Amino acid sequence: MKAIVKTVAAPGLEWLDVPEPELGPGQVLLRVEHASICGTDLHIEQWDRWAAGRIRPPRRIGHEFCGTVLAVGDGVETHQVGDFVASESHIVCGHCRQCREGQAHVCVNTVILGVDVDGGFSPRAVVPAANARPVPRSVPQGVASMLDALGNAVHTAMAGPLAGQTVLITGLGPIGLFAVAICRAMGAEKIVGTEISSYRIAIAEELGIDAVLNPQKDAVASELGRIAPAGFDATLEMSGHPSSLDLALDHTRPGGRISLLGVFPGAIQNLDLNKAIFKGIDLQGIAGRRLDETWDQMTDLLTERGLNVLPVITHHFPAPEFPAAFDILRQGQAGKIVLDFEGV
Repeated sequence: MKAIVKTVAAPGLEWLDVPEPELGPGQVLLRVEHASICGTDLHIEQWDRWAAGRIRPPRRIGHEFCGTVLAVGDGVETHQVGDFVASESHIVCGHCRQCREGQAHVCVNTVILGVDVDGGFSPRAVVPAANARPVPRSVPQGVASMLDALGNAVHTAMAGPLAGQTVLITGLGPIGLFAVAICRAMGAEKIVGTEISSYRIAIAEELGIDAVLNPQKDAVASELGRIAPAGFDATLEMSGHPSSLDLALDHTRPGGRISLLGVFPGAIQNLDLNKAIFKGIDLQGIAGRRLDETWDQMTDLLTERGLNVLPVITHHFPAPEFPAAFDILRQGQAGKIVLDFEGV
């Protein structure tokens, strides 16, 4: 079969013949139907500093995908042939303190699909049964392919109350755009975002955001003060841009929360902690998806609360045409890009 593979320690990816995956105990074999490209995949394709320090080629990449169970390994009682599932990228150990105490999303022994072990950008893939998350067939396959990424937004947005709340979202990349839809579905009173890309601003408006401020054109601080003079109940930081930290501290109300998902370019950032202390702000570090809580929340949002994230999917490509998809993503002219593996 063919797969998208990082073959050498250099920029680029290849569409290559690879061996069929071998099914082991506790695993399931999937027929991958659709997959989504993540920013992590772009880092691997570009072979940046992070990728060079983490990836050990050859590696079949891809950690956002969905498909149908073709076979189950010994000891698997949770899945049956024919089940429709989506990937959870974090393979956790199940025995560290975090796993034992319900914090598996920060397992200290985490291994990541498509990064540390072979992933799912191929017609068939093998994953641990626990990482094949059941998905109702009513969920569109394009959406199912990106539930791993959607879970980041669900975890961030739902780390505190949303109904009747005012919410500031700094950064409207795909995760920030998901957050707009989640906040709307959960009954937020007002949703405001910051973003410099006119392409993504248009998607946010389609998702129902109340206002978007462009830091390159707008007086963001004064406009936020006008929109929410008492401060926002919650700020969801999705950008990883250092300027967002001051913005969050200045415009989150006393007693509010700041949920931090964006990863910053440098480990050390200037932060007025006294302001956070005296305002009594909850500073939350958000990592991945809570297992299993976030997946249950996603199912409820998609099947019971009318969550619509289809506008975030801006492009579809047959899997062999992945180079064109990566080119568009690199140019920043995309939301989520879905690869079709059916018929490959």
